[in-house]
Amino acid sequence: MKFIRNIKDYLVILCGTFILAFGLYNIHSRTAITEGGVLGAILLIEHWFKISPSISGLVLDLSCYAIGFRYLGWSFARYSLAASLGFSACYRLMEYIGPVMPDLSPYPLAAAILGGMFVGMGVGMCVRIGGAAGGDDALAMTISKVTGLDISHSYLFTDIVVLALSLSYIPFKRILYSLVTVTISSYLIGFIQKLGKKE
Repeated sequence: MKFIRNIKDYLVILCGTFILAFGLYNIHSRTAITEGGVLGAILLIEHWFKISPSISGLVLDLSCYAIGFRYLGWSFARYSLAASLGFSACYRLMEYIGPVMPDLSPYPLAAAILGGMFVGMGVGMCVRIGGAAGGDDALAMTISKVTGLDISHSYLFTDIVVLALSLSYIPFKRILYSLVTVTISSYLIGFIQKLGKKE
């Protein structure tokens, strides 16, 4: 029974990472609307260094897990590693298939809302299981433990740092739309996580 439950957990994580990769590839990477934290950092790296998020995402995630491992435990680390590998594989699949959604660049508000929904749903599904869809969660938890900051403030700190760095290639107006994305995705992650706890 426990084995079946574990399989279901991993399937939910794979589903979440697919949704996340789909949104990042089809919306964020094409519309110059970014995310905060590690997700925004991999888009920043892709722009300046032409390194695929399927590679940089895995490297950054593993780095964050290594930094925060002592605070996370084996269960979280196991699910998070599965999510990182799942995201990397799913993003590579998106690159192979190519865009399947129309380019929303002329409609930045729609891109911000839809992008935030994809990220929030994808990450939320992974967090609900007890893992992380990326290094953001591990990094935010580590910052919270080390500094005593509330977890939401830790997320906000990493988001603001990455959004500020993203001004190096994204116009200020687009960064404002990125704040819309971050707000929506944060709300959805929290909502889905609480929904999971109720069940």
